[in-house]
Amino acid sequence: MRAERLRSHRLSAPARTIAEAARHMLATQAQEFWGGRWAVAQRTRGAPSLRDVDAAFDRGEIVRSWTMRGTIHLIPAEDLPWVLSITADRQHRQMAAVRRVESIDDAELDRTETATRAALAGGNRLTRKELAEVWELAGVSTAKQRGYHLLVAMSLRGVVCQGPVVPRAEGPTREQYLVLTEEWIRDPVTPADPAAELFVRYIASHGPAGARDFAWWTGLPLGVSRAAAEAAGDRLVVVADEPEPMYLAAGPAPRRAASAPDVLALPPFEEYYLSYVDRTVPCAPEFLSAIGPSMNGIVRPIIVARGEAVGVWTHSVAVGRHADDPIPELFAAGAATDAEVAASLDRYRAFITG
Repeated sequence: MRAERLRSHRLSAPARTIAEAARHMLATQAQEFWGGRWAVAQRTRGAPSLRDVDAAFDRGEIVRSWTMRGTIHLIPAEDLPWVLSITADRQHRQMAAVRRVESIDDAELDRTETATRAALAGGNRLTRKELAEVWELAGVSTAKQRGYHLLVAMSLRGVVCQGPVVPRAEGPTREQYLVLTEEWIRDPVTPADPAAELFVRYIASHGPAGARDFAWWTGLPLGVSRAAAEAAGDRLVVVADEPEPMYLAAGPAPRRAASAPDVLALPPFEEYYLSYVDRTVPCAPEFLSAIGPSMNGIVRPIIVARGEAVGVWTHSVAVGRHADDPIPELFAAGAATDAEVAASLDRYRAFITG
């Protein structure tokens, strides 16, 4: 199971380019901006740097948005509209109670959208702070958490997405410009059956996995997930039947690379660990609490040795500290050698400082 998932995740079979890695994964969790960028870099051949990933954002190949479960993901620009066509309505409904508390009704959202489109039309781009100032001038309050919830709503409506990277002197970039989705994404795709496509893309990048895993990953109901699996038909292969079907994508699997390292330092909210109902496949049960999700929802960066989570690690991306050595914390001695762990963290340090 671990070996097949490592290959599906392209951790043992890296893609040729950043864009191809992102396209294969479809949606890569990225509320920690540096973490999402490191996730796709780890799935790409060679040693891409942070600047290489940022260049893909600047070219419009990838964007970030709230694609599912109310969580920000990195996603190929061309795929964002059709994914939101499946997931946005459920996210809107899940956020309805919070919006009522913040007195954000449909009329308020309509005013916000009008102001947003006027400010960003014609290729304009604004930081989050600058867009909030636009809303305030339009009479829309961004006090307390209102600004955040308005931004999420505009993203789920497909009005804006997070595109080019905002430059940051002397340290890793931490922010993106907001742009009009319809202007920034010039060539959106529309699958014949979006739900089936979403299921197939999930299995191709996360399999072996089943409908319950897909339901957790997308936030969609289990019945909808099972129907999507049924609609995918012969694009899937059943590799296990009990207690429920587990699938791999039909057709050739990505080819494993002999040069792929056995030990990996993976980011927070890592897809290989987080995107399943049962996380004891990549991690022994007694260590799950050390990784998370914790009480505050945090999922820590992990060290994976031959498919098994064997530790966590910490690092700061603050200016002046991003060049410091990352600090590992193994769960038990002997799971990976000191040299293997050091090499995995050295690859990350080269990425974040490159």
